[in-house]
Amino acid sequence: MAVNLKGRDLLSMLDLSTEEIYQILDTAANLKMKQYTGEQHHLLKGKTLGMIFEKSSTRTRVSFETGIYQLGGYGLFLSSNDLQIGRGEPVSDTASVLSRYLDGIMARVYKHQTVVDLAKYSRVPVINGLCDYEHPCQILADFQTIMEKKRKLEGLKLTYVGDGNNVCNSLLFGCALTGMHISVASPKGYEPAKDVVKKAQECAARFGSSVEVTNSVEKAAKGADVVYTDVWASMGQEKEQQLRLKAFEGFQVNAKNMKGAKEDYIFLHCLPAHRGEEVSAEVIDGPHSVIYDEAENRLHAQKAVMALVM
Repeated sequence: MAVNLKGRDLLSMLDLSTEEIYQILDTAANLKMKQYTGEQHHLLKGKTLGMIFEKSSTRTRVSFETGIYQLGGYGLFLSSNDLQIGRGEPVSDTASVLSRYLDGIMARVYKHQTVVDLAKYSRVPVINGLCDYEHPCQILADFQTIMEKKRKLEGLKLTYVGDGNNVCNSLLFGCALTGMHISVASPKGYEPAKDVVKKAQECAARFGSSVEVTNSVEKAAKGADVVYTDVWASMGQEKEQQLRLKAFEGFQVNAKNMKGAKEDYIFLHCLPAHRGEEVSAEVIDGPHSVIYDEAENRLHAQKAVMALVM
């Protein structure tokens, strides 16, 4: 069933229904095919996207900037140095003014409240390109990749090994909404927040899936169709690097720790990756890895989001 996302913000996976997630994935697959066959798809001809970057990123900038261009629109890169936010202007003023010029805003920021405030005061759709609480665009690209490799989401088991961070939060919500079972293995003290887990469990109960949080990699990996990890210290946590290296000992995704996963499991990583830390080279560069397909799908999934909301 077709749903209408026009004019909507995407700040969290919980902003989407199951049907809306699948509509984005179907649209992403369609746009990917058009790109591969050279069919023009200028769905956003003449539209402008403002791209606010408090945090730098290779994949987010290139995928959004390329995506809006392929859709026939134009992307404006706006770093903290380009905006008055960095000089003390309220987010409300920035959002109110930018939305008089633009057709959409993408923001990659430090605090979730920033995207919430942008959306509150903007008259055009706001897309969360990453914040400290969630990373919904990444998870939509992940789900597109899983669909391509496994042909379904519902009933699969996804194992996430690592920090209970923004990526983990969006995976918990996204898996719950699509009927995927998710098992998160984190060291003590680094588990996802209890309120996030509770929301995910409540959502999963409606769709017949399960949400598990454990301190055992072996337990989490058992029967996994999809294995996922992220860096142990994200941008802004560099001072915690040595502390985290010690805390996450034994939580590396490697052949030994993944013995309990299914033989045909696929490995995902949102990148950038640190080989030898959160994942071994034998896994990330081995036959289970689909990280470059996953990275490419950031382009297609985000094009789908932009096309549908703008």
